[in-house]
Amino acid sequence: MIDLYYYPSPNVRKIVIALEELALPYAVRWTDITAGDQFTDAYRAVNPNGKVPAIVDHDGPGGEPVTVFESAAILLYLAEKTGRLLPADPVRRWTAVSWLAWQVANHGPMTGQATHFLRYAPEQGIDDAYALDRYGREVQRLYGVLDERLTGRDYLADEFSVADIACFPWVRVAKGHGVDLDRFPAVQAWSARIAARPSAKVQLADPATGSTERTTPFTAEQFATLMRSGPAPRPRSTTEQAP
Repeated sequence: MIDLYYYPSPNVRKIVIALEELALPYAVRWTDITAGDQFTDAYRAVNPNGKVPAIVDHDGPGGEPVTVFESAAILLYLAEKTGRLLPADPVRRWTAVSWLAWQVANHGPMTGQATHFLRYAPEQGIDDAYALDRYGREVQRLYGVLDERLTGRDYLADEFSVADIACFPWVRVAKGHGVDLDRFPAVQAWSARIAARPSAKVQLADPATGSTERTTPFTAEQFATLMRSGPAPRPRSTTEQAP
């Protein structure tokens, strides 16, 4: 059994799709990152970086439990565990790994920043024209890179792999980071192809609300918890000396 530490987000959805594709049994461990669950000592023992996703595979190598965090690492672990979702051909295999690395180093972070300044920051009265321009331009460029790669191809490494699984959940919410997929027809066709797979249709609900998506703006407290790297530092008293 695999424990999946879960909150609705593109990065976590990658792991759900992979687990469903591989038919691996998993238990959802709801981790409310708007309430700070990711900063608890118990969770940071699983992921020291205090982010989702993370997994604990209770049937890891040699039958021993293993903990894996960061979405790319989890995808590679699951592929290695099952011998699936990575091409057997070495050239295609490294192509898939390269596009997986591209997604987590470029596409994911840039689209995440664009979404933050386009959608979430305005909910809190924050309007940053420079950030919108910077991240918006880079996101458009990255979609151009993806569209060029997918032109004439069904999948990034010519067969469905962890690379496609990594990219799809962010492309699925392209509108949220200011991208019109009509401008990128190869990406649009590829996205529709993956969206038709049963694994991409799985929705996991918040046990408290029963909702699979956030439908209301974050409160100011939730925004501060979610959009920063951790709890605010304890204010230093006037009697404490600086180091």
